[in-house]
Amino acid sequence: MCGIVGYVGLPEKSGEHQALDVLVEGLRRLEYRGYDSAGVATVSGGVVQVRKKSGKLGNLLAEIEAAPVGPAQVGIGHTRWATHGGPTDVNAHPHVGDSGRLAVIHNGIIENFAQLRQRLLAEGFEFASETDTEVAAKLIGRFFAGEAAGDLTAAMRLAVNELEGAFTLLAVHADAPDRVVAARRNSPLVVGLGEGENFLGSDVSGFIDFTREAVELEQDQIVTITSSEVEIINFDGTPAQGRRFYVDWDASAAEKGGFPTFMEKEIHEQPKAVEDTLLGRTDAEGRLVLDELRIDPEELKATTKIIVLACGTAAYAGLVAKYAIEHWTRIPVEVELAHEFRYRDPIIDETTLVVSISQSGETMDTLMAVRYAKEQGARTLSICNTNGSTIPRESDAVLYLHAGPEIAVASTKAFLAMIAASYLLGLYLGQLRGQLFSGQIADILADLHSVPGKIQQILDDAEQIKALARQMADTPSVLFLGRHVGYPVALEGALKLKELAYIHAEGFAAGELKHGPIALIEEGQPVFVVVPSPHGRYSLHSKVVSNIQEVRARGARTITVAEEGDEAVQDYSETVFHVPGTQPLLMPLLTTVPLQIFACALASEKGYDVDQPRNLAKSVTVE
Repeated sequence: MCGIVGYVGLPEKSGEHQALDVLVEGLRRLEYRGYDSAGVATVSGGVVQVRKKSGKLGNLLAEIEAAPVGPAQVGIGHTRWATHGGPTDVNAHPHVGDSGRLAVIHNGIIENFAQLRQRLLAEGFEFASETDTEVAAKLIGRFFAGEAAGDLTAAMRLAVNELEGAFTLLAVHADAPDRVVAARRNSPLVVGLGEGENFLGSDVSGFIDFTREAVELEQDQIVTITSSEVEIINFDGTPAQGRRFYVDWDASAAEKGGFPTFMEKEIHEQPKAVEDTLLGRTDAEGRLVLDELRIDPEELKATTKIIVLACGTAAYAGLVAKYAIEHWTRIPVEVELAHEFRYRDPIIDETTLVVSISQSGETMDTLMAVRYAKEQGARTLSICNTNGSTIPRESDAVLYLHAGPEIAVASTKAFLAMIAASYLLGLYLGQLRGQLFSGQIADILADLHSVPGKIQQILDDAEQIKALARQMADTPSVLFLGRHVGYPVALEGALKLKELAYIHAEGFAAGELKHGPIALIEEGQPVFVVVPSPHGRYSLHSKVVSNIQEVRARGARTITVAEEGDEAVQDYSETVFHVPGTQPLLMPLLTTVPLQIFACALASEKGYDVDQPRNLAKSVTVE
């Protein structure tokens, strides 16, 4: 969601880094999070200068060109995804307090803003916007001028202790021209450490051009940065420490690398993403070793039930995980939408392993579900792509993906890496419980390690898929069918078309076809079918071929994704996308890729922004 950047530098370094340049570059890096307005505030010469504009970052830059800001070494920047109030110039951040001498930016939702607003109105404060953020700005300004006696950190601490909800707040004040003060609760914030300068960001992308040394903040902490110091306290005022870490990728990893879009780049990075997720997971004897787990193996062996928590694409990765983990461990697995989990009184105890899947590690629905699970005594394990983010920090264990930064809003390489990591978890649990022999694990791992090369084969032969997408650019509706592990692939294929091309798309379990969805079939209706391997353990291949015949007989245009050498689908498919073969449980790592390519190409043909689809944000950091 919202992107946040803060900067403090030394005046004598003004020839190097101007605050405005740092803020703008940071906001460019954070555009992938999704936004509908942007703004900056800088402090110089005893004045806070605010510029903000609805729309894309280019609109803000045009506003700054029309009304330039002076040189400054302190500032904050923001890209907003509207929650309270529409995406207008007035509602854009920063918001001001203390007669315009204070500026505040905010990520999250302040749940008690209406009560606070009424109280402040009664005290004579006036509001220009519809936002909850302006309430925080007025409140911090009130405390700065009153009880805090000109101490911006103290004013922030007094204010946040009156706020409820999820928030990251950054504040600057004309009377404290050497610092930025920030606070976080249930919303991401990291510190970047420089020489003679320090940074803040909603994630490390906000300052990756300037430093890779970072500090992660814990829950309910306030940080004050100057050019030379970083001071952290808890909301109760007691001193605190963050955890330092090093960002092991640089700014070039976030560039398009010659591809027209980040999404295409990330689709082509999938062989490496899967390979890096699998890398270094075995010891000299070939046994799986997941060093990041941090849970006593005996506790894991005692697991009687696994619950996978996730949202959106991550939930479909969880559905794939269910098939594999149950098969390899004989432990029952439930897959839950995280936003529904804690509201239905789930049955969990200390023998339940709750596995959360989140690319960003900041998905608010998932974070709250994990916290609830911990309160009920369950063991929690996070599968995550973002080092140091909140969900893995608060979980008992973490399995990092190592897929590298994913900039496009619609997930591609992280989805495959999530599935690969889930396979590793299932194999590890099977190893611990003695359900799998070492030779079986070695065979499966060997097949897994061969998958990146097979993904590359699909990418190298993508022109057929792109050509079909160009032909279907005017298609108003597409259906997807799959069975077994092909069912979540069908769901993901449909989601990608919804996200990117803004057309009706639905995924169904193929066995459900005659229970209702077949009524949607009419002449010319495109139906993608993810066909199981003909070499699978179950007799699903012939059943799905029958489904293809059923929809084709009713006029459907059938497009199949099938294993190389599968001749049975040829006579019933207008188009066949062949993928290399592998073990049936591992097929989603391959069958997903043509559907990603198709959705990206179709949306591009329609002229849409595939990196930043409308109304969507990369990380959903509010419930």
